[in-house]
Amino acid sequence: MNFEEHLAQWQPFLQRYGYGAVFGATFVEGFGIPAPGQTLLMGAALLAARGELSLALVLATAATASALGGLVGWVIGRRGGQPLLARIASAARLSRMEDLFSRWGRAVVLLGRFVDGARQLNGLVAGALRMPLASFLVWSVAGALAWTGFWGIGVYWLGRDFHAIAGFFHRTRPLAILAIAVAIALGAVWLRRGHPRRDEPPARSA
Repeated sequence: MNFEEHLAQWQPFLQRYGYGAVFGATFVEGFGIPAPGQTLLMGAALLAARGELSLALVLATAATASALGGLVGWVIGRRGGQPLLARIASAARLSRMEDLFSRWGRAVVLLGRFVDGARQLNGLVAGALRMPLASFLVWSVAGALAWTGFWGIGVYWLGRDFHAIAGFFHRTRPLAILAIAVAIALGAVWLRRGHPRRDEPPARSA
């Protein structure tokens, strides 16, 4: 199914529930639940271009929902993510991972909004890796505003050329998903390396 068909599938839902549909899908997407948040944002922008919705309210709704969803993801990751990471990574590697995220986590939170998979998981990962809440909120809100503005305003102003936008989105999405899958696989291998097996006795000191 291409993007235009995917959008047409959700169009009745969007026309019926309007801003509520945009908010709900974008909000739950922010803490890891698969939902067509970006699709509904783009569809709402098209409706705004036709005068059926207010562009300002579409943008405000999507940005607010995205930021709140990311905050919920951070809280979930902060409370339950560390035990999960501790099961697959040694304490030393977990500490190194936290150090790396402390350096590059802001870019991940900011730019991850534009990548399927990262958009849904960056709040959970940031919380699990103990990214400070204040820093996360700043970059999460910035990412939400940038993502909302790019897709919302872009589709609103380029509505006549929407076929080209949809085609580009459809062509690049598999590449983004593949890149995320490779990164996750490499990360899992890296975490497992050096992690002692549970059935191995600890080394004795001389």
